[in-house]
Amino acid sequence: MLERRIRAEIAAAGPIDVATFIARALGDPEHGYYRTRDPLGAAGDFVTAPEVSQMFGELIGLWCAEVWVRLGAPRPVTLVELGPGRGSLMADALRAVARAAPDFRAALGVHLVETSPVLRAAQRERLADAAPSWHDDTASLPDGPALVIANEFLDALPIHQLVRGAAGWCERQVAIDADDRLAFRIADSPSPHAALLAPAVAAAPPGSIAEVSTAARALVGALARRITDHGGAALLIDYGYTAPAPGDSLQAVRGHRRHPVLEDPGAADLTAHVDFAALAETARPLASIHGPVTQASFLTRLGIVARAAALARGKPAAQAAGIRAALGRLIEPSQMGQLFKVMALGPPGAAPLPGFAP
Repeated sequence: MLERRIRAEIAAAGPIDVATFIARALGDPEHGYYRTRDPLGAAGDFVTAPEVSQMFGELIGLWCAEVWVRLGAPRPVTLVELGPGRGSLMADALRAVARAAPDFRAALGVHLVETSPVLRAAQRERLADAAPSWHDDTASLPDGPALVIANEFLDALPIHQLVRGAAGWCERQVAIDADDRLAFRIADSPSPHAALLAPAVAAAPPGSIAEVSTAARALVGALARRITDHGGAALLIDYGYTAPAPGDSLQAVRGHRRHPVLEDPGAADLTAHVDFAALAETARPLASIHGPVTQASFLTRLGIVARAAALARGKPAAQAAGIRAALGRLIEPSQMGQLFKVMALGPPGAAPLPGFAP
């Protein structure tokens, strides 16, 4: 049982920071949440945009094809997805480019960054015709130009939580309380991660919580360096915020409902809102930054409304209504349209990429 392992770690070495707790809960080789299950769909814990409608993956595929042309149509080119779920996005993207951009389809090789044996099996079945290659992380991806897609991947990377107290910004930790339960506590000394806080956040009043994802910064920095060295682009789609702000966004989800963060680690998804401003700051010295814009703006500029109308045309009323409902879920402000943001990294000096120019 994972909780027993975490308790033993705390008993042996003292409280652990929130980032370590998240890493254990999601990635433990035997009991980690993402290592042991398919979390997607009505029978799982959450639904992502590619599972809502084929339109999402189709438009992402066509975005990649257009960016490839703007990069000079390099051959070969690596098409990468980070955390590809069941393979739905990639399957829809490949189907779309096979019809609309056959030269791009012929030039690309599919590479998937996935640590879950369960999801790898689903991807292997769904994408058999694409002959993908799998990787545990981005370090083993082949050299050369690459187009990287990360949809709802960054939100699951560990975050440090800092709390402002009398001693400054101190690490929020997970400890064992007097009732023998996992509980949050505040470290006694300031955290070195406080140096990464934006000035507006660092000035927040006592008692405020701030979040720093060194893992997300490291990943985006590595992608930016890769783009500079080898060419390509990266598309980052996730729920998050565009201006630095304090706040506690860490949440656990189980069975499509909120779940106590520290209860039964490994049994629920743990996520936090993505700080797009921090990621842009990390990547800007090495790559051009496009966005962030809302998912509604991005998909609308790519033509999702017209695509939905085309899909619904001639369909029975119930099926057409389902397509319109899926469109609404993807772009309506009260659903995914406003909370989800889209940012891209491109070569230094690149003109605005598709979906980002007015």
